[in-house]
Amino acid sequence: MSWLQRSLGTIRRGISRWTDWWFRLLLIAMLLVLLSRHVIVEVPAGVGLIVIVICVVLVYIRPPASGRSPVRVGAPVRGAWAALNSPGQAVPSHGTRVYGQAYAVDLYQLTPGTPRRLGWSLRGRPPEDSPCFGQPVLTVAPGRVVVASHSQRDHRSRSTWPLLVGMLTIEAFLRQLAGVGWILGNHVIVEHEDEQGPYFSVYAHLRRGSLRVRAGERVEAGQQLAQVGSTGNSSEPHLHIHLMDRPRPEQAAGIPWLFDWESEESPARDPRLPERPPRRTALAGMPTNGQVFHPL
Repeated sequence: MSWLQRSLGTIRRGISRWTDWWFRLLLIAMLLVLLSRHVIVEVPAGVGLIVIVICVVLVYIRPPASGRSPVRVGAPVRGAWAALNSPGQAVPSHGTRVYGQAYAVDLYQLTPGTPRRLGWSLRGRPPEDSPCFGQPVLTVAPGRVVVASHSQRDHRSRSTWPLLVGMLTIEAFLRQLAGVGWILGNHVIVEHEDEQGPYFSVYAHLRRGSLRVRAGERVEAGQQLAQVGSTGNSSEPHLHIHLMDRPRPEQAAGIPWLFDWESEESPARDPRLPERPPRRTALAGMPTNGQVFHPL
């Protein structure tokens, strides 16, 4: 890597560190332009437009790709689970590379009573109705805890059309405005190291009051960190996990990762999700969306 590439990478990481603040500044600039005729200080339209454009550009600047080969780690859960928004289907798996989640996956569990369709109620199911709520979350490799957040409450599932639309629009906007911590909900970040250097694992949407570790504590592979919860930007209880190359999600690029697993035979898939072939960008060796698997 040349000096210029390294320098540009450093600049991009420095800018992306303030992603949440660029978003807030963008909102302020838009409000000032819209309300300039009704406030004491009028903002010239040209100046306001320039500030808005600059903020939009800054919001979408991402750190450079990590360039690491896939890291093989242990599984973060035990038993039968299904994958959603998986890098085994497409990368970036969640449709974005922000917060180091290019290779993130959401893990959840099915039961015969799992609803197949969204309803129209304005009241979601309590998190306790989910089979995976309270299940152990395990660290994928030995390391040191660098972040352990646990103050947010578990909320009801966004399991109906009105609630889901609200989560994807108004709630998502407010959480973005509040910052990455309100998107991840209660979460743990663990620092690890292998022959390629340091890397970090993120475990998000954890159950309130379930943390078993503290920042600075050493942990072993397979050690329980917390329990699956329903905090942050979560439609229903599940575990969101991804690997990244920096301790701060705002500055991080995602790292590809693999763990050992085998397909379940019954059920083999979540019946609510249509089976689609992986995209060209998919990470081979990870479960596809809706696939039910059992970690080895």
